[in-house]
Amino acid sequence: MRTKKELSPEQREVLLKTLKDRFEKNMSRHIGLEWATLQVKLEANTEKLWSLNEMEQTGGEPDVVGYDRKTGEFLFYDCSAESPTGRRNVCYDREGLETRKVAKPEHNALDMAAAMGIELLTEEQYRELQKLGNFDTKTSSWVKTPADIRKLGGALFADRRYDHVFVYHNSAPCYYNGRAFRGSLRV
Repeated sequence: MRTKKELSPEQREVLLKTLKDRFEKNMSRHIGLEWATLQVKLEANTEKLWSLNEMEQTGGEPDVVGYDRKTGEFLFYDCSAESPTGRRNVCYDREGLETRKVAKPEHNALDMAAAMGIELLTEEQYRELQKLGNFDTKTSSWVKTPADIRKLGGALFADRRYDHVFVYHNSAPCYYNGRAFRGSLRV
């Protein structure tokens, strides 16, 4: 009997093919890394595969963007050109959702990420991603907000405009049609 966070053999096969195709199409994101090594690691981590599938199903187009030699982990980020469509219209966190008086969104970024088994990109990770291409040129993405900012009611989001990466602030209850969140996953 499969657990909730496990893919069927068919789903696994489809996801691995999708990830391999994306890996091979975007070699500049992971110079020096080999698919065969990554595939072995993925096949041994069924829960991480489930999380990658969640990233894929919500429009994130996850791809490898690095390798941590100290931990032996591959680092995946959402690499969709614009913020993932299946994660838009969300406020920053549960507190922001609960304090919103009218027109509450269905979800919030932090809870969605936790349910998917991923982390929101930090500002630093978001800037690293932007070195690999032009992302969020028409949309924006919530990024992990430092506790001191969040304590005061704020939350951070970022995008690329005018060939520059901008990080802005908003109140955590806010949400917009073109704002989602990008995630990271270590495998």
